[in-house]
Amino acid sequence: MQHIVRVASREVYRSRWVTIREDQIRRLDGSSGTYAVIDKPDYALVIAQDGDRFCLVEQFRYPLGLRRWEFPQGTAPDLVDVEPAALAERELREETGLRAESLAFLGLLDVAAGISSQRGRVFLATGITEGQHEREHEEQDMHSAWFSRAELEQMIIDGEITDAQSLAAWTLFLLAAHPAEAAER
Repeated sequence: MQHIVRVASREVYRSRWVTIREDQIRRLDGSSGTYAVIDKPDYALVIAQDGDRFCLVEQFRYPLGLRRWEFPQGTAPDLVDVEPAALAERELREETGLRAESLAFLGLLDVAAGISSQRGRVFLATGITEGQHEREHEEQDMHSAWFSRAELEQMIIDGEITDAQSLAAWTLFLLAAHPAEAAER
């Protein structure tokens, strides 16, 4: 049973990366309302692992006014939907120059289900070879670096990594690494 039904919809903003729409809705009890939705194509996030090293990217996040460390992630430009594994390969190569022999799907994330339709797929990349990055113009201030697991986890504790998708992806990684322990909980 659908709890909210869209009665009408209008686009209020569009760019290469996002659209915002305003939907007129009817709730289960028959009352009406308005719902604003941010539509973005699905994204891929990649945890690149080379032994005990993990690759992160750092860039300035304009809405926060801060530089942030996070796992490589993104969508294709021009609101294009791309097959998830191909998008993961593209984002990893583009942002870091890394190529992976193997990409393993770890799980699905919803970015902000209360306001956005965007979903993300998390991949673990192994069998890493390094190459030249292919960053987009918008990523010109980005750089990447390798961190040990201990360093990465300390960055999380210290609030240097606060990106919700990266934190959720790390949880998926930890659960995939120890499935029996997760099942016992």
